[in-house]
Amino acid sequence: MKVESTSGLILRTRPLTETSLIVHWLTPDFGRLATVAKGARRSKSPFAGKLDLFYTADFSFSRSRSSDLHHLREVKLQQTRPTIRQDIGKLNQAAYATACIEAMTETETPLPEFFALIKKFLDLLEREPVRAANIFALEIKLLRELGLTPDFRNSRLTPGIKKIAQLLADETWPQILHLRTTVAQDDELSRWLYGLLILHLGKSPRGRTGATTPMH
Repeated sequence: MKVESTSGLILRTRPLTETSLIVHWLTPDFGRLATVAKGARRSKSPFAGKLDLFYTADFSFSRSRSSDLHHLREVKLQQTRPTIRQDIGKLNQAAYATACIEAMTETETPLPEFFALIKKFLDLLEREPVRAANIFALEIKLLRELGLTPDFRNSRLTPGIKKIAQLLADETWPQILHLRTTVAQDDELSRWLYGLLILHLGKSPRGRTGATTPMH
């Protein structure tokens, strides 16, 4: 079987058997794909300590001829982001980012822009305090990648919120860190973006309430 290599973020894992694990990845080259890590749940597995939520790694896999579960061969860790898994607020926001990616993308379609965006978002969560604005910026930027850039000017948002929404769309993550919002502003942004998600996706990705609860 042909062996392919790429870099990826681990979006989720789940047991397949007593010894094996299914690992769902987001990659720039192949988009979302799933691999089976045979023997990964054994203590002496070569995968031990290398497969957990929101890890970034270089990995190789062999494509399955009969299913969309490919065979994981080697993993070389790049980044583990332990702080995210130790903080419930960060974990909620990271899990919601995963739900957004799953709701907005197809499997095994190259997604370099989505990969770069989610990687930077997770790096932000690892370093910085949790804020509702993190999620609002993520939602706006993801919608823009889909070609669904929100029309701030013609929306019913108040003038101040229009400016904030535009900043969240245009600025980089380090610049967004300097933006301070009130509970009322977070509530207005949240309700407006929720409506856009319903309009474009038919439903809101799961976990949004926990991820967008204002934290001041």
